[in-house]
Amino acid sequence: MTKFDVNETVAAVTNRIIERSKPVRETYLGRVRERATKGPKRSTLSCGNLAHGFAACGVGDKENLKGDVVANIGIITAYNDMLSAHQPFETFPALIKQAAREAGGVAQVAGGVPAMCDGVTQGQAGMELSLFSRDVIAMATAVGLSHDMFDAAVYLGVCDKIVPGLTIAALTFGHLPAIFIPAGPMTTGQSNDEKAEIRQLYAEGKIGRKELLESESKSYHGPGTCTFYGTANSNQMLMEIMGLHMPGASFINPGTELRDALTKEAAKRALAITALGNEFTPAGEMIDERSIVNGIIGLHATGGSTNHTMHLVAMAAAAGIKITWADISDLSDVTPLLARVYPNGLADVNHFEAAGGLGFLIRELADNGMLHRDVRTVYGHGMDDYMVEAKLDGKGGVERHKSPKISGNEKVLAPFDKAFQKTGGLKMLSGNLGRAVIKTSAVKEEHRIVEAPARIFHDQNEMQAAFQAGQLTEDFIAVIRFNGPKANGMPELHKLTPTLGILQQRGLKVALVTDGRMSGASGKIPAAIHVTPEALDGGVIGKVQEGDIVRLDANAGTLEVLVDDATLAARPQAIADLSGNTHGMGRELFETFRGVAGHADEGASVFG
Repeated sequence: MTKFDVNETVAAVTNRIIERSKPVRETYLGRVRERATKGPKRSTLSCGNLAHGFAACGVGDKENLKGDVVANIGIITAYNDMLSAHQPFETFPALIKQAAREAGGVAQVAGGVPAMCDGVTQGQAGMELSLFSRDVIAMATAVGLSHDMFDAAVYLGVCDKIVPGLTIAALTFGHLPAIFIPAGPMTTGQSNDEKAEIRQLYAEGKIGRKELLESESKSYHGPGTCTFYGTANSNQMLMEIMGLHMPGASFINPGTELRDALTKEAAKRALAITALGNEFTPAGEMIDERSIVNGIIGLHATGGSTNHTMHLVAMAAAAGIKITWADISDLSDVTPLLARVYPNGLADVNHFEAAGGLGFLIRELADNGMLHRDVRTVYGHGMDDYMVEAKLDGKGGVERHKSPKISGNEKVLAPFDKAFQKTGGLKMLSGNLGRAVIKTSAVKEEHRIVEAPARIFHDQNEMQAAFQAGQLTEDFIAVIRFNGPKANGMPELHKLTPTLGILQQRGLKVALVTDGRMSGASGKIPAAIHVTPEALDGGVIGKVQEGDIVRLDANAGTLEVLVDDATLAARPQAIADLSGNTHGMGRELFETFRGVAGHADEGASVFG
């Protein structure tokens, strides 16, 4: 195989996605192309409509928007100053507008979208809105772009559900070019292993809240994304490896001159790829089946967030592309793990960037047949443009240099032939309990197979109470059910991580099986998550009883309750009191979402 050949499995999975998607994808592309030929309706709007559209603009921008000769960028922003990752976006619209004017165009803030922080809502009622906020963000973006005033759009978002929601919208408006502009990670604070140790000490009652809060404040200490490799930083990797970022943009810290230069560059590039220029790059045509496969490969190679087993399905569907958990699992089987970033190691994303970052990783994958090189991107054509590091050019602009051929730290970022493991960090499980996902990249080999009695809980707080009461002293598999999309919006269950970690350290064989989520921060405990069908939807997880032997085998990819089929069929479905999940913190407004939410392996979406 030459370095330009594509791995056989990668090619086969891509081809079956193409074949499976053909009818829907062709219809989608037909609509995108038809809409693209019509362009924005600025010049055909009534005078009153158009006047409303530019009433607040400066004189020069107002004149430019009276015709169709100047491109207009719509800015969709997830800015708020409560989220550290999104606070830097406060200054981005002004930078984008300035850059657009310098390039002879116009930019307007088309709309804002909500952006909630899972770090704030962990274990709280508000977390039950988190997953559905993705679809709300997509709809809010649609409202902003529905004014039909724009030739391209730029998207300001970073964290967990925000980027997937923005991507769904960008592909729904696939006739418009789209560039995602990140804010970057916060600088390195307290080490992640020290943070985890202090959390466990608190869970054991050995330190108090004051000490815990001091530790957390040292970890989350300034503007930018949290530095561990959870969903937010997995989002940034995905946007770059799928060609929606400018090359080298993902992990540059906020508040730096380079960060501002990259933001301005993205605005100017957005103008260049509109239909008014010579490089028209509508997002719906640019992102194809190969782009999606590249994203999945990147997720595996970096040990990325389990949330993307749902988000990628929903994002692809917005472009008429049908992917499955089997596709994701098969690609994991041939993708080596090249990054060790917490919780899959001690480093953070700043260490990853310093070791060579995405430029190094993309080249290693592409040169070994693990990526489709010949894809379209917002920067041009081909992934070779992304095998770079972005630097300042001395004039306030951006220049790019080829990424180093040798990793700056092979304990953080490994070359292909020295991979940390031969397969990726995510695997699909299947068996009589249904289908589930497990993140194996941080789970030691000796913990990947657990066969033990089930302990049944309908709430993560119930298990916490059992732990505090000293009732968890034997090997067990915690079955946490009625936490799926239909039951309560599928919250993340991170309260369980320190507790299960303590029990594992004590020598117990423990695992988690749940129809809820654990996200990108799931770590060393084997956790079969996103179990589908969920308990409220008739899933077998709702028939497991206390003491049943459950077997989780991450190596074989199986998840089973060791009870014969006849016995299971005869058992009644468990019933849970979910009345407490229906109101408070806005949950009553999401009743319709819970009622129509799809299965986790279908993206857990409300869009059908």
